[in-house]
Amino acid sequence: MLGLDDSRWASLKGGYKTRFDPRPQLVRLETGQDIATVWHELWGELHHQGNVGDASYAVVPHVVRIHRTRGVADWNTYVMVAVIELARTKRDNPELPAWLEQDYFRAITELAEIGAAEILRTREPANPRPFAPSLASLPFPRASGRMGGS
Repeated sequence: MLGLDDSRWASLKGGYKTRFDPRPQLVRLETGQDIATVWHELWGELHHQGNVGDASYAVVPHVVRIHRTRGVADWNTYVMVAVIELARTKRDNPELPAWLEQDYFRAITELAEIGAAEILRTREPANPRPFAPSLASLPFPRASGRMGGS
């Protein structure tokens, strides 16, 4: 996982194909500061009309880590990770950097496991519905561009 102190963040690009350094948003998300605004900013910068960038990929392990640590079932995590993963193999989106592959795919698998546990633990049957469709796209990262594994 790209450490928050790594200088590479400053050169990563988001969904607009311009530089976007999401570290301030990740820190605020982790500390619970103005979560709705943070998600709005992340959504606005990491995905745009089907486009994602290497910053989008680098955020995935962090939002999963933060989701796990906070212990709050937040649909934004599931949907954002699913949208980024589905956009990853689309034309004009960059390749997943080799230095990130292992952490990226591990995070997707971990989020699927967390989501399954959250669905099983819920006491409100309607509660998991907003993120359940996104969760369905997560268990098998598309290493070859196909759903269901490599």
